[in-house]
Amino acid sequence: MSNLPYSFQTAARIVAGNGSLDRLADLVQGCGEVKRALVIAQNSAVRLGFAERIEAQLRQAGIASERLTGMMNEPTADHIGELHARIKETPFDVYIAIGGGSVLDAAKILSVLRTNKERVEEMVGTDRVRKPGVPTVLIPTTSGTGSEVTPNAIVTFPEEELKIGAVSRHLLPAVALLDPELTLELPGPVTAATGMDAFTHALESFISNKANPISDMFALEAMRKISGSIETAYREGRSLKAREDMLIGSMYGGMALTGSGTAAVHALAYPLGGKFHIPHGVANSMLLPHVMAFNYDAIEERLAEAATVMGLREGRGASRTAAAEAVIEKIAEWTKTLDIPQQLAAFGVREEHVPELAVAASKVTRLLDNNPKPLDIPQIEALYRKLLA
Repeated sequence: MSNLPYSFQTAARIVAGNGSLDRLADLVQGCGEVKRALVIAQNSAVRLGFAERIEAQLRQAGIASERLTGMMNEPTADHIGELHARIKETPFDVYIAIGGGSVLDAAKILSVLRTNKERVEEMVGTDRVRKPGVPTVLIPTTSGTGSEVTPNAIVTFPEEELKIGAVSRHLLPAVALLDPELTLELPGPVTAATGMDAFTHALESFISNKANPISDMFALEAMRKISGSIETAYREGRSLKAREDMLIGSMYGGMALTGSGTAAVHALAYPLGGKFHIPHGVANSMLLPHVMAFNYDAIEERLAEAATVMGLREGRGASRTAAAEAVIEKIAEWTKTLDIPQQLAAFGVREEHVPELAVAASKVTRLLDNNPKPLDIPQIEALYRKLLA
């Protein structure tokens, strides 16, 4: 845990609970004088009728709206720029985004493109967004990224075969709205991948070099909620209790990473997404037990604390070592129980790709610097090879 000063910021307002989407119009009007809204909707949110519900509320409140769709699953800088070009001539007072993390991240970037002269490429990195953007209302329909409460937005750069984050307080939304009912239709594979992504946020934030009392609080509660509900949510998708715990757990995971940051798992996952388009949650799931095992001698005590909130300690008599090892074993068990692929070969990754993946991962210093143990390129290569064996 860091002894340096720490800080924490999140969404200006958080509204959660079953049926909370029905409060949207009132929440939007709390963003200032709103006459026209842009609804940025994932295709699934349109198909399930969520976008239409939002627009109906806005009409009833006397707010005009337009809909922006066609979002890529992993938006590139060029794609976000193209979307901005489609909407920049129309004045909007608020951007309302509904969907998974990619849609929410893109909405954040679109909001600041409206008010800043910099291009997307110039915004990635830390604190490179100069001015606040259009107020945003972010509505997650998956329980994974926690993007609705973070100052982060991830952008894909195909030419570099990498995903890079923009981090700025100006990316925080005016409102985060979490309605568990919107996640009831999530397919099993998406539930598994996004849920493991959220758990990774929590655990990595907890073992991060920048962990602090604020991030620890959110990380531990995120792990408690997710570990107690992820298997039920996967097997019984209509379980509202499990869905609510996953959604709140995901939010807490986002708050944890906002306070301390993720580490080597995410650094190694980004090249896998950028080059081979492996879903981010899947890449995290595959890497997580191996990276935790690599870090083990530096994080045993922290893993033992995680075991307690995960319900893995049989009693106070359980040794710290046994408890810590149980966490890594449980993660590996989840990847099998949740039917997450175990081998990178399933995505076309071969031995000859390992050196370039390792070089790409080594450049993600923003996250590698958070890892409890330093990693050099041969060690990164060795971690990738564990998923090729």
